[in-house]
Amino acid sequence: MTEKAHLNPMLKLVLDLGPLVLFFLANAKFGIFYATGIFMAAVLVALVVSYILIRRLPVMTVVTAVIVGVFGGLTIWLADETFIKLKPTIIYVLFSVLLFGGLALRKPLLEIVFDQMFHLTEEGWRKLTIRWAIFFLVLAVLNEIVWRNFSTDTWVSFKVFGALPLTFLFAMAQVPLLNKYAPPETKD
Repeated sequence: MTEKAHLNPMLKLVLDLGPLVLFFLANAKFGIFYATGIFMAAVLVALVVSYILIRRLPVMTVVTAVIVGVFGGLTIWLADETFIKLKPTIIYVLFSVLLFGGLALRKPLLEIVFDQMFHLTEEGWRKLTIRWAIFFLVLAVLNEIVWRNFSTDTWVSFKVFGALPLTFLFAMAQVPLLNKYAPPETKD
């Protein structure tokens, strides 16, 4: 059995965050509609580069790309920025529902996504999955609050300087759980 190829973590970070950074910069320079088109193109390029390098498409990346394509396309086609603003809410809720659904079926989906990155006991995967599912719901609510109550520029800034740092901080806050529930043979 051959082992799956994996992206260098820094390259993966660039492929994941690059489109968002381009979206932010394009919005500041050209406005939300051009930024949406650039975002859509950048997500597609990141997907293609990822496929070329590892010869497969990560499921979460594909789901995100499809939602970006649909809602970005609607934003541009209908000249209505509401659709691109709804996209994060839909993605966050979808991820949360999938994570909670996996738990209900007794299969923590995070274990599938992060299996190569770290190993946890069954209890650890369950707790980590619950935390991320709740976190995604919180992000969905925050996105709704920001886009419905503030300007488009503020919403775009929130995506880059609010949601993104919150996600990194939340991920870092999970390190004690990762250490506590690592199987004995993988602990330092």
